[in-house]
Amino acid sequence: MNVFTTLQQLVPQQQLSKVAGRLAASRHPYVKRAFIRSFAKAYDISLDDYERQSFNAYESFNDFFTRELKQEARPIDATADGIISPADGVISQLGQINDHKLLQAKGRHYDVGQLLADSEDGHYFADGSFATVYLAPSNYHRVHMPFSGTLTKTRYVPGTLFSVNNTTAANVPDLFARNERLVCLFDTPYGKAAVVMVGAMIVAGIETVATGKIARTPDIQEVTHDMILEKGDELGRFYLGSTAIVVLPKAAQANWQDDMQANSTVQMGQLLGMSNTK
Repeated sequence: MNVFTTLQQLVPQQQLSKVAGRLAASRHPYVKRAFIRSFAKAYDISLDDYERQSFNAYESFNDFFTRELKQEARPIDATADGIISPADGVISQLGQINDHKLLQAKGRHYDVGQLLADSEDGHYFADGSFATVYLAPSNYHRVHMPFSGTLTKTRYVPGTLFSVNNTTAANVPDLFARNERLVCLFDTPYGKAAVVMVGAMIVAGIETVATGKIARTPDIQEVTHDMILEKGDELGRFYLGSTAIVVLPKAAQANWQDDMQANSTVQMGQLLGMSNTK
Protein backbone atom coordinates (compact mmCIF):
# COMPACT_ATOMS: atom_id res chain seq x y z
CA MET A 1 0.00 0.00 0.00
CA ASN A 2 1.11 3.60 -0.58
CA VAL A 3 1.20 6.33 2.06
CA PHE A 4 -2.31 7.57 1.22
CA THR A 5 -3.95 4.18 1.78
CA THR A 6 -1.82 3.41 4.83
CA LEU A 7 -2.98 6.63 6.50
CA GLN A 8 -6.59 5.61 5.85
CA GLN A 9 -6.02 2.46 7.87
CA LEU A 10 -4.67 4.48 10.79
CA VAL A 11 -7.46 7.05 11.12
CA PRO A 12 -10.63 6.14 13.09
CA GLN A 13 -12.85 5.79 10.02
CA GLN A 14 -16.23 5.30 11.73
CA GLN A 15 -15.70 8.05 14.29
CA LEU A 16 -14.51 10.47 11.62
CA SER A 17 -17.60 9.74 9.55
CA LYS A 18 -19.88 10.26 12.55
CA VAL A 19 -18.37 13.67 13.29
CA ALA A 20 -18.55 14.65 9.62
CA GLY A 21 -22.15 13.45 9.53
CA ARG A 22 -23.19 15.65 12.46
CA LEU A 23 -21.55 18.72 10.94
CA ALA A 24 -23.02 17.99 7.50
CA ALA A 25 -26.52 17.71 8.98
CA SER A 26 -26.24 20.99 10.93
CA ARG A 27 -28.74 23.68 9.99
CA HIS A 28 -26.90 26.38 11.89
CA PRO A 29 -26.62 29.21 9.35
CA TYR A 30 -22.90 29.84 9.91
CA VAL A 31 -21.97 26.15 9.87
CA LYS A 32 -23.95 25.24 6.76
CA ARG A 33 -22.86 28.40 4.91
CA ALA A 34 -19.18 27.78 5.64
CA PHE A 35 -19.35 24.13 4.59
CA ILE A 36 -21.37 24.70 1.43
CA ARG A 37 -19.40 27.66 0.12
CA SER A 38 -16.00 26.16 0.95
CA PHE A 39 -16.92 22.86 -0.69
CA ALA A 40 -18.40 24.54 -3.78
CA LYS A 41 -15.28 26.66 -4.20
CA ALA A 42 -12.89 23.74 -3.67
CA TYR A 43 -14.64 21.58 -6.28
CA ASP A 44 -15.74 24.38 -8.62
CA ILE A 45 -19.41 23.40 -8.36
CA SER A 46 -21.94 25.17 -10.54
CA LEU A 47 -25.68 25.00 -9.85
CA ASP A 48 -26.68 25.38 -13.50
CA ASP A 49 -28.08 21.83 -13.73
CA TYR A 50 -29.83 21.93 -10.37
CA GLU A 51 -33.35 22.83 -9.29
CA ARG A 52 -32.23 25.28 -6.60
CA GLN A 53 -29.93 27.89 -8.10
CA SER A 54 -28.70 29.58 -4.91
CA PHE A 55 -26.33 28.20 -2.28
CA ASN A 56 -28.51 29.92 0.33
CA ALA A 57 -31.51 27.79 -0.70
CA TYR A 58 -30.12 24.65 0.99
CA GLU A 59 -31.01 23.84 4.59
CA SER A 60 -27.77 22.00 5.42
CA PHE A 61 -24.62 20.70 3.77
CA ASN A 62 -26.35 17.30 3.39
CA ASP A 63 -29.24 19.01 1.64
CA PHE A 64 -26.76 20.68 -0.71
CA PHE A 65 -24.72 17.53 -1.27
CA THR A 66 -27.81 15.53 -2.28
CA ARG A 67 -29.20 18.41 -4.34
CA GLU A 68 -31.83 17.57 -6.93
CA LEU A 69 -31.35 18.09 -10.65
CA LYS A 70 -33.61 20.08 -12.91
CA GLN A 71 -36.11 17.70 -14.46
CA GLU A 72 -34.62 18.03 -17.95
CA ALA A 73 -30.96 18.03 -16.88
CA ARG A 74 -30.34 14.28 -17.38
CA PRO A 75 -32.32 12.73 -20.25
CA ILE A 76 -32.90 9.01 -19.74
CA ASP A 77 -31.76 7.02 -22.77
CA ALA A 78 -34.84 5.31 -24.18
CA THR A 79 -33.09 2.55 -26.18
CA ALA A 80 -35.05 -0.68 -25.82
CA ASP A 81 -33.18 -3.15 -23.56
CA GLY A 82 -30.63 -0.43 -22.79
CA ILE A 83 -28.79 -0.33 -19.47
CA ILE A 84 -28.05 3.20 -18.31
CA SER A 85 -25.55 4.71 -15.92
CA PRO A 86 -27.03 4.84 -12.41
CA ALA A 87 -25.09 8.01 -11.53
CA ASP A 88 -22.89 10.85 -12.67
CA GLY A 89 -19.23 9.93 -12.35
CA VAL A 90 -16.41 7.99 -13.93
CA ILE A 91 -16.35 4.35 -14.98
CA SER A 92 -13.94 2.68 -12.60
CA GLN A 93 -14.16 -0.70 -14.36
CA LEU A 94 -16.73 -2.68 -16.31
CA GLY A 95 -16.84 -6.03 -18.03
CA GLN A 96 -17.62 -9.68 -17.41
CA ILE A 97 -17.62 -11.59 -14.14
CA ASN A 98 -15.10 -14.38 -14.72
CA ASP A 99 -14.65 -17.22 -12.24
CA HIS A 100 -16.88 -15.29 -9.80
CA LYS A 101 -14.46 -12.34 -9.94
CA LEU A 102 -15.00 -8.67 -10.76
CA LEU A 103 -12.14 -6.44 -11.86
CA GLN A 104 -11.37 -3.78 -9.24
CA ALA A 105 -8.25 -2.27 -10.81
CA LYS A 106 -5.45 -3.49 -13.04
CA GLY A 107 -4.16 -6.68 -11.46
CA ARG A 108 -6.80 -6.72 -8.70
CA HIS A 109 -10.02 -8.76 -8.63
CA TYR A 110 -12.57 -9.51 -5.93
CA ASP A 111 -15.33 -12.06 -5.38
CA VAL A 112 -18.92 -11.27 -6.35
CA GLY A 113 -20.30 -13.33 -3.47
CA GLN A 114 -18.15 -11.36 -1.03
CA LEU A 115 -19.38 -8.09 -2.56
CA LEU A 116 -23.02 -9.18 -2.16
CA ALA A 117 -22.34 -10.78 1.27
CA ASP A 118 -24.16 -13.91 0.14
CA SER A 119 -22.57 -17.00 -1.41
CA GLU A 120 -25.78 -18.12 -3.16
CA ASP A 121 -26.15 -14.74 -4.82
CA GLY A 122 -22.49 -14.97 -5.75
CA HIS A 123 -23.04 -18.28 -7.55
CA TYR A 124 -26.08 -16.85 -9.30
CA PHE A 125 -24.09 -13.97 -10.80
CA ALA A 126 -21.15 -16.11 -11.89
CA ASP A 127 -20.37 -15.42 -15.58
CA GLY A 128 -22.54 -12.30 -15.48
CA SER A 129 -21.38 -8.74 -16.01
CA PHE A 130 -20.78 -5.57 -14.03
CA ALA A 131 -20.19 -1.82 -14.28
CA THR A 132 -18.61 0.24 -11.49
CA VAL A 133 -19.25 4.01 -11.38
CA TYR A 134 -17.18 6.21 -9.06
CA LEU A 135 -18.90 9.38 -7.83
CA ALA A 136 -16.42 12.19 -7.15
CA PRO A 137 -17.26 14.78 -4.46
CA SER A 138 -18.36 17.30 -7.10
CA ASN A 139 -20.85 14.95 -8.76
CA TYR A 140 -24.62 14.69 -8.47
CA HIS A 141 -25.01 12.18 -5.62
CA ARG A 142 -28.30 10.47 -6.24
CA VAL A 143 -28.36 6.94 -7.66
CA HIS A 144 -30.99 5.96 -10.22
CA MET A 145 -32.22 2.70 -11.70
CA PRO A 146 -30.03 1.40 -14.54
CA PHE A 147 -32.85 -0.92 -15.64
CA SER A 148 -36.52 -1.47 -14.77
CA GLY A 149 -37.31 -4.00 -12.07
CA THR A 150 -38.95 -4.82 -8.76
CA LEU A 151 -36.89 -4.18 -5.65
CA THR A 152 -37.15 -7.40 -3.61
CA LYS A 153 -34.45 -7.07 -0.98
CA THR A 154 -31.95 -4.67 0.54
CA ARG A 155 -28.95 -5.97 2.45
CA TYR A 156 -26.89 -3.58 4.56
CA VAL A 157 -23.33 -4.83 5.08
CA PRO A 158 -21.14 -3.09 7.69
CA GLY A 159 -17.50 -2.60 6.81
CA THR A 160 -14.54 -0.29 6.51
CA LEU A 161 -14.71 3.20 5.04
CA PHE A 162 -11.70 3.49 2.77
CA SER A 163 -11.76 6.11 0.05
CA VAL A 164 -12.97 4.57 -3.24
CA ASN A 165 -10.93 6.60 -5.73
CA ASN A 166 -8.56 5.02 -8.26
CA THR A 167 -5.53 5.25 -5.98
CA THR A 168 -7.22 3.30 -3.20
CA ALA A 169 -8.80 0.83 -5.64
CA ALA A 170 -5.34 0.04 -6.97
CA ASN A 171 -3.84 -0.48 -3.52
CA VAL A 172 -6.47 -1.96 -1.18
CA PRO A 173 -7.35 -5.62 -1.82
CA ASP A 174 -11.10 -6.39 -2.05
CA LEU A 175 -11.90 -2.70 -1.51
CA PHE A 176 -15.57 -2.76 -2.58
CA ALA A 177 -16.19 -6.03 -0.74
CA ARG A 178 -14.64 -4.63 2.46
CA ASN A 179 -16.28 -1.21 2.64
CA GLU A 180 -19.69 -0.55 4.13
CA ARG A 181 -22.35 -1.06 1.44
CA LEU A 182 -26.01 -1.54 0.67
CA VAL A 183 -26.91 -4.35 -1.74
CA CYS A 184 -30.18 -3.76 -3.61
CA LEU A 185 -31.61 -6.85 -5.34
CA PHE A 186 -34.21 -6.75 -8.10
CA ASP A 187 -36.40 -9.03 -10.19
CA THR A 188 -36.00 -8.02 -13.84
CA PRO A 189 -36.98 -9.43 -17.26
CA TYR A 190 -33.64 -11.27 -17.31
CA GLY A 191 -33.76 -12.56 -13.74
CA LYS A 192 -32.16 -11.26 -10.58
CA ALA A 193 -29.99 -8.13 -10.84
CA ALA A 194 -28.29 -5.90 -8.28
CA VAL A 195 -27.13 -2.36 -7.61
CA VAL A 196 -24.58 -2.09 -4.82
CA MET A 197 -24.13 1.29 -3.16
CA VAL A 198 -20.64 1.35 -1.61
CA GLY A 199 -19.80 3.81 1.15
CA ALA A 200 -16.43 5.53 1.55
CA MET A 201 -14.26 7.66 3.82
CA ILE A 202 -16.31 10.35 5.61
CA VAL A 203 -19.55 9.06 4.02
CA ALA A 204 -22.19 10.02 6.55
CA GLY A 205 -24.85 7.67 5.26
CA ILE A 206 -26.62 5.72 2.52
CA GLU A 207 -30.32 6.11 1.83
CA THR A 208 -32.85 4.50 -0.53
CA VAL A 209 -36.42 5.29 -1.47
CA ALA A 210 -37.47 1.99 0.14
CA THR A 211 -35.51 2.11 3.39
CA GLY A 212 -34.89 5.74 4.20
CA LYS A 213 -31.47 6.46 5.68
CA ILE A 214 -29.76 3.27 6.79
CA ALA A 215 -28.82 3.07 10.48
CA ARG A 216 -25.29 1.73 10.92
CA THR A 217 -25.12 -1.51 12.87
CA PRO A 218 -22.34 -4.06 13.48
CA ASP A 219 -24.46 -6.78 11.84
CA ILE A 220 -25.88 -7.37 8.38
CA GLN A 221 -29.43 -6.06 7.97
CA GLU A 222 -31.77 -7.67 5.41
CA VAL A 223 -35.17 -6.24 4.52
CA THR A 224 -37.62 -7.58 1.93
CA HIS A 225 -39.51 -5.23 -0.40
CA ASP A 226 -41.98 -5.27 -3.26
CA MET A 227 -41.40 -1.95 -5.01
CA ILE A 228 -41.61 -1.49 -8.78
CA LEU A 229 -39.06 1.00 -10.13
CA GLU A 230 -38.67 2.08 -13.74
CA LYS A 231 -35.37 2.74 -15.48
CA GLY A 232 -34.22 6.23 -14.49
CA ASP A 233 -36.25 6.36 -11.25
CA GLU A 234 -34.36 7.49 -8.18
CA LEU A 235 -33.15 4.54 -6.10
CA GLY A 236 -31.17 6.26 -3.37
CA ARG A 237 -28.48 8.75 -2.46
CA PHE A 238 -25.10 9.06 -0.77
CA TYR A 239 -24.08 11.57 1.87
CA LEU A 240 -20.55 12.26 0.57
CA GLY A 241 -18.53 10.46 -2.12
CA SER A 242 -18.93 6.82 -3.03
CA THR A 243 -19.44 4.16 -5.73
CA ALA A 244 -22.37 2.39 -7.40
CA ILE A 245 -21.88 -1.08 -8.90
CA VAL A 246 -24.38 -2.59 -11.35
CA VAL A 247 -24.33 -6.41 -11.29
CA LEU A 248 -26.17 -8.36 -14.01
CA PRO A 249 -26.71 -12.12 -14.47
CA LYS A 250 -25.40 -14.18 -17.34
CA ALA A 251 -28.96 -14.31 -18.71
CA ALA A 252 -28.86 -10.56 -19.40
CA GLN A 253 -26.15 -11.16 -22.02
CA ALA A 254 -24.98 -7.60 -21.46
CA ASN A 255 -22.84 -5.94 -24.11
CA TRP A 256 -21.18 -2.72 -22.98
CA GLN A 257 -20.80 0.15 -25.43
CA ASP A 258 -17.37 0.30 -27.10
CA ASP A 259 -16.78 3.83 -25.79
CA MET A 260 -17.50 2.75 -22.21
CA GLN A 261 -14.13 1.90 -20.68
CA ALA A 262 -12.22 2.52 -17.47
CA ASN A 263 -11.94 6.28 -16.81
CA SER A 264 -14.82 7.16 -19.16
CA THR A 265 -16.89 10.06 -17.79
CA VAL A 266 -20.62 9.29 -17.62
CA GLN A 267 -23.83 10.99 -16.61
CA MET A 268 -26.88 9.45 -15.04
CA GLY A 269 -29.22 8.24 -17.78
CA GLN A 270 -26.47 7.76 -20.38
CA LEU A 271 -26.46 4.43 -22.23
CA LEU A 272 -23.84 2.02 -20.86
CA GLY A 273 -24.78 -1.07 -22.81
CA MET A 274 -27.49 -3.44 -23.99
CA SER A 275 -29.07 -6.59 -22.66
CA ASN A 276 -29.63 -9.21 -25.33
CA THR A 277 -32.21 -11.62 -23.98
CA LYS A 278 -34.42 -12.11 -27.04
